[in-house]
Amino acid sequence: DGDDEDVEELLGPSPVAAWPGAQRVAVVHPDVKWGPKKSPLTTAELQIAEAVALVETLQNWTVLDKIIIPTKNPDKKLIFGKGNFKVLTEKIKKLTHVTAVFLNVERISSLTKKELEDAWGVKVFDRYTIVLHIFRCNAQTKEAKLQIALAEIPLLRSNLKNEVSWLDQQRGGSRYIMGSGETFMETQNRILKEKELKIRNALEKLRRKRSLLRRQRRKREFPIISVMGYTNCGKTTLIKALTGEAGLQPRDQLFATLDITAHAGYLPSHMAVIYVDTIGFLTDLPHNLVESFSATLEEVAYSDLIVHVRDITHPETVLQKATVLSVLKNLNLPCHLLDSIVEVHNKVDLIERYKPTEENALAISALHGLGLQELKEEIEKKILTATGKKILTVNVTLEGPQLSWLYKEATVQEIEVMPEDGTAKVKVIISNSAFGKYKNRFPDSKIFMS
Repeated sequence: DGDDEDVEELLGPSPVAAWPGAQRVAVVHPDVKWGPKKSPLTTAELQIAEAVALVETLQNWTVLDKIIIPTKNPDKKLIFGKGNFKVLTEKIKKLTHVTAVFLNVERISSLTKKELEDAWGVKVFDRYTIVLHIFRCNAQTKEAKLQIALAEIPLLRSNLKNEVSWLDQQRGGSRYIMGSGETFMETQNRILKEKELKIRNALEKLRRKRSLLRRQRRKREFPIISVMGYTNCGKTTLIKALTGEAGLQPRDQLFATLDITAHAGYLPSHMAVIYVDTIGFLTDLPHNLVESFSATLEEVAYSDLIVHVRDITHPETVLQKATVLSVLKNLNLPCHLLDSIVEVHNKVDLIERYKPTEENALAISALHGLGLQELKEEIEKKILTATGKKILTVNVTLEGPQLSWLYKEATVQEIEVMPEDGTAKVKVIISNSAFGKYKNRFPDSKIFMS
């Protein structure tokens, strides 16, 4: 109970949360025309469309205008050159009802943020703060909320520098808190360090709990399939189609899934498996956010197979694939997992006569059930290889101990009883080690490979 109270305290109101209630936003995209910051796989129009979709994910937030302005170097203090900055400022000033500007860059410094807010007279958000706010609105579990609180620490540190600079100006440089021997900056930094440590400790406890659940699943030998993909690609819809789980309610929005959720399903051989739904990815997802969610993403390393879902109708589907694969490579996953990924091209019902150009990719429509049987067969084939399981039919004597042994050590699929001679044909899924034990214990048993 004490632990729960500590966690609740960590999850109190956030000092860096975006303003509550309605926002009327101007979305500004700095269009890099050349150089290392320019992505060859997308266009300014597609990038601003994704930025608009992020804003529209938030309740009561509306986009008043979307503005694309060229820049040579988005890392400059004011992002744009003098002439373009002046043009942009005039455009923003003409939007009489605007309450905020969303600058579509990964992260802006606290100094840049302050200068832009002074110039435009409204709040300025970058991708980090917008995505963090979406996460905050969608987080359901304690773990997701703690991970968001951890991702806020860099913002709090950045804001602290601003505050200290302002206080120094007001106090004429008197930096020490009376009698403490600590500067205001040192005190606040210490408080932030303590908060970060508490959050990490709370997350570690939850991680250990999840590790225990994972070991219990391993004991029962349920194969684990992680379903991954770019945000809003249809992961949850696919899991619902594969499991028939009526309670799953997919939502057509970015980052609808923040928490790892597990769902039981069956493969064509009736083998029980667990499908794990994971957080979606985003291009230029700030590094601190990915790091904060590493506890959630570590679950993927313990899966037997990854299914990578792509929205094949999306104009940036190639960039989205590159983004997902890049994040997966950075998770230091085992090679066999990365090499055996099943790539799924979703939403093919929206493209006439679609055929995948990538080798081994499967075309499906999760919504309409197209291609799901082929997908299940491919998953089963890969799972049998990954787990070292076999599908066999064995002849057993009904009065002997074989049947009860198989129920205990393997997964019994079907039993065909032959009453005339007191035997049965039993179809089982069995691991290599259990199969070895079975042959040693029952050397005279007839075995038929499926």
